[in-house]
Amino acid sequence: MNSQPSSLLLFAPGSSRPFASRIAEQLAVPLAESEEREFDHGEHKMRPLVDVQGADVFIVHSLCGDAQASANDKLCRLLFFASALKDAGAERVTACLPYLVYARKDRRTQERDPTTTRYVACLFEAAGIDRVIVLDVHNEAAFDNAFRCATVRLESAAIFAGALAGSRTAAPLVVVSPDVGGIKRAQRFQQQIEQRLGRSTGFAFMEKKRAGGVVSGEALIGDIADHEVLVFDDMIASGTTMLRAAHAARRAGARRVSLLAAHAVFTDAAAHLFEDGGPDRVMITDSVALNDKFQTYVGTRLSVCSAASLFATAIKACRTG
Repeated sequence: MNSQPSSLLLFAPGSSRPFASRIAEQLAVPLAESEEREFDHGEHKMRPLVDVQGADVFIVHSLCGDAQASANDKLCRLLFFASALKDAGAERVTACLPYLVYARKDRRTQERDPTTTRYVACLFEAAGIDRVIVLDVHNEAAFDNAFRCATVRLESAAIFAGALAGSRTAAPLVVVSPDVGGIKRAQRFQQQIEQRLGRSTGFAFMEKKRAGGVVSGEALIGDIADHEVLVFDDMIASGTTMLRAAHAARRAGARRVSLLAAHAVFTDAAAHLFEDGGPDRVMITDSVALNDKFQTYVGTRLSVCSAASLFATAIKACRTG
């Protein structure tokens, strides 16, 4: 077993403190105190207000841009704070990222395209970050290849499977991937569901084509009729891809349609998900702070499952090796 540093310290910038507080509660430790200051022209600083010498430090920060701060601003805040911690003598710094910025720009789709995921990984390395814990990255292989520091990839499949198992649904189930690229992710979710419920489920996937920013393809491959459908993906932004799958499932005779995704990076267009003819329910995690516009749907057609316990378990495992 690896020797562990003498103390655990859990920090979070202000915008991520609500999620970090839920992790702290699971770990039975307080959030460590820090100071954040804003300066002219968008500059800022963050420093620890406790001694970090020799400590095992975990920074919780969701890097999804919002009305208060851009994704770039949040990324810089994380990198600068991590470097400050290392300068102050922290033995190890782990970035706990419910949402990783630029994870979707993982390959070249046009000539001379940037591979921004790899550039972000280089910034983490330069800042002295020793390890990264992340939830549901968009492309697992690209993430693994980009990051040279230690990484832990968590999956929301276990969170949703536990929530669905508690509902004890008796209807036959089928898990649907909204596109071919998400098949492996959806199949892992299918395995989690089958383990929790102790019975087999069906599987299907949607055809999806993208050209010039326009999504097309209507074919749904798999047996859907008279089943409860669980459409599973890593994120929902505009909701176009997920809504296509929901409509296709209804046309194929689905009894009930649920959409599940770890990251609710909702744009205004995602409001269509909650209109008549949309899915029966949408299930997300708290990896991203929910836009106020969508708070009104919570408890009716929108359910939020916390990922805090999953991160707390990962932190404990990292501490014990």
